[in-house]
Formats: sequence, C-alpha cells, structure tokens
Amino acid sequence: MITAEETAQLSKVGPGTPAGEYLRQFWLPFMASDAVTPGGEPFPVRLLGEDLVAFRREDGVLGLLDTACAHRRAPLIYARNEGCGLRCVYHGWQYDVDGQCTDMPAEPANSRFKQHIRIKAYKVRERNGVVWAWMGQGEAPELPEVEWNRVPADRVHVSFRVQETDWLSSYEGEIDSAHAPILHGRLDKTSKRSRTTMATSGRPIFDVMQQEFGVSIGARRTLPERDELYWRVNQFVMPFYTLVPPKSEEWAELTGHAWIPIDDTHTLAVGFTYLPDQPLKERMVDVFEHGHKGRETGHPSDRSYDETVPHNVPFWKYTTRFMQGANYHFDHKLQETEYFSGLPGLWVQDVACQNGAFLKPRSYENLTSSDAGIVVVRQVVRDAVMAYRESGELPPVATDPSLYRVRAVAGVLKRDELWTDSLREFMRKDLGEPLGYTVP
Repeated sequence: MITAEETAQLSKVGPGTPAGEYLRQFWLPFMASDAVTPGGEPFPVRLLGEDLVAFRREDGVLGLLDTACAHRRAPLIYARNEGCGLRCVYHGWQYDVDGQCTDMPAEPANSRFKQHIRIKAYKVRERNGVVWAWMGQGEAPELPEVEWNRVPADRVHVSFRVQETDWLSSYEGEIDSAHAPILHGRLDKTSKRSRTTMATSGRPIFDVMQQEFGVSIGARRTLPERDELYWRVNQFVMPFYTLVPPKSEEWAELTGHAWIPIDDTHTLAVGFTYLPDQPLKERMVDVFEHGHKGRETGHPSDRSYDETVPHNVPFWKYTTRFMQGANYHFDHKLQETEYFSGLPGLWVQDVACQNGAFLKPRSYENLTSSDAGIVVVRQVVRDAVMAYRESGELPPVATDPSLYRVRAVAGVLKRDELWTDSLREFMRKDLGEPLGYTVP
C-alpha cells in the first residue's frame, strides 16, 4: 500500500519535485487552438507550477514563453503581440517564439546585448484544434496517439475547465466506477440515465489489471433475473488520462479526460467525448455546449464560464462559475425532490466531491474494496515517479505513442467468462474502427 504521505507528495508538481520532473517528460494538452489568435492578446497559463504566456504570432506561429521579461521582470501578459513575437510594454524588449530577444529599442543601435538574452520557451504543437506543450529535457517524442485528438472534428467534442483540486484527486474521481449511479442518480428515476444497465444493475465487484499503458479497472455487476454479469472497464493511461466506456446503446460515445496539473492545488480538466467511426449526434453536442434545462452535462456549457475573471489570471477563459467559493450552486430543495446530490449537473457533481476529498489529508481516508483501482493506480504512479527520479527510467508510453491507442469497454458476459480475455480485443483498436460490440 502507498502511504498517505507518499500520495500527498505526488500531488506536488513544481520544478524540482519528483512528480513534477516526471510529468515534464510527457506532452501536455493545455488549450484549444482558438484560445489565441494571430497578433491577438497573449493568454496566461500555468503548467506544473510555472507561470507562462501563450500567444500566436501575426503569421500564425505559436509560442509559449516565461511570463516575465528578462529585463526588469515586467509581465508579458501585457505585451504587444507584433511582428516576430511579444514586445514588453515596459522598455520594448521583444521576444520570438523560441525565447530569443530580438530587439531592445532603448539600447544603443550598435549594441549586441540582445543576442545574449533568451527567456524560457517551451515547444508547442497543434493537432486537431488542441495545443500541446513539451516541458521536458532532451528531444521531444511524437505526440501520443490518443484517439480523441485524431478523429475528424465532427466526431469529437473537447472542453477545458479549471478545477480546484490536485491532479491525483481529479483523475481518481473518474477511475472510480462505484460512484456513478449514486452521485449522478435521480430520486424520481425518470431520466434515461436512470434506466441504463449500469444504473439498474447490482453492487460492483472490482478486478484490477496492470497494463503496459497503465491500469484497467473492471467493475462487475449482477443483472436482475439474468445469469450474466455486466462489466465496465475504466482505463487509467499514464501519466494522467482516464477513459470511461459508453453508458448505453443510445449514448455509445467514448469519454474521458486528460488531467493536467496547473499547480499543487489546481487542475486543468481537458474533457473529450467522441465516436470513433461516425459524427456525434447534433443534440448531444448541443447539450454539451449549452447545457440541458439549465443544468450542466458532461462538459462545461457556454453559460458555465465566469466572464468576470480578470485576464491576468492563468486560464481565465477556462474558469467556471462552479467553484468552491460559490458552493458549486448546491440546491438543497433539488436534493430533497429530484437529484440525489442537489448539485447542478454531471461534471459539477464530480468536481464538488473531488474538491472535498482534496481538502482533507489522505490520512483521513478509509479505503474499501471498491477503491481497488485507486489503490493500484496510486502504486503504479508512485513507482513510475520514483523510477524516473532514481534512474531516469520512464514507462513505455513515454516513448511509444502507439500505446495510447486504448479504449474503455463495457459488455455483458457469461459468469464463467473472464473479462480480461473476452473484452481485451475491444480495448485496442486502430483509429476510426467501430466499437466492435453492442453496448448493453
């Protein structure tokens, strides 16, 4: 078992920390391509405890630089985006996307001092509307072959939001399959979600298997009046991805998150919902973008973002109204009459509980059999972080992008069938292949 102290240590992600240095060896998806425009306003971000500024040059080239000018540390979030890069408004020093100073207008014309000035700059790449950052040492590997960022645009919905939890508390909430029919349940049982196989089947029994890519967490449930078992397999893919299987035949989308550590106490939740072989239903995209009857669904709606957040706050565009200070808009009346949690929608329910878990030290936990997946994932993450710290060894996914071709799965099996055998073929599919099975 990993100790509470070890787990708490893993939540620290700044420069020089074991987890922080380990996570810097992976590509980080951190914003949508449309977050910055050519020649437009720089966008402040914070990744792994480092304050940075993202921008797009007038010619469309992306940059990710230290937020402070090398001269007198003036903030580049106020810089003018012109010509080859950002020009500090204090004394006019200008920087290109590689961090090189290209101009010092207050210095003598024959000065060569600018050639010796370079600020921190990180590699960035774009793919299918998502911008990725590489903060590691040495040569960057190829981008991970995650399916959600490789399918055509009409097959996927991607969202970004900030939540007030460390990255461990965030991803542990999604690999926990036991909470779903409880936290997300309704009292009146009238919704389609309440009639899914997962919601109507029995208590889960968990089986966990370590994989080359991370950990598979199988949850077995009995089916009423049937001599079969319903299996749902969530995936934890190193270092911070979670994958959730379809909930029903009607809602056959694959979903998940990349949980990107902003700092020790905040996480960027990069959510994705996609179909591998066909476009998403228009009504599904509509509820993701606009909510449903005033409630949030699987993604932050356009009404959820807080337009009052100042533009000098990291990820201000992705900060929502549903934060701890606003009590997540909890409604006790709704809890009494309609929704089990009283919280206004799917992702808000998750983050409110994840935040509560984060506020108390993990020494207060009392883990049970339903937490088997969390226990194993903590051990796997700890071992990977320590291996990198002690010997520079990284898990296979760090250098083999193809290992990210993973799907979560669900299925009804006979009692004597092993999920590790019967569902294995559906966990690994080439880009664009259909699920290969009928969702229960």
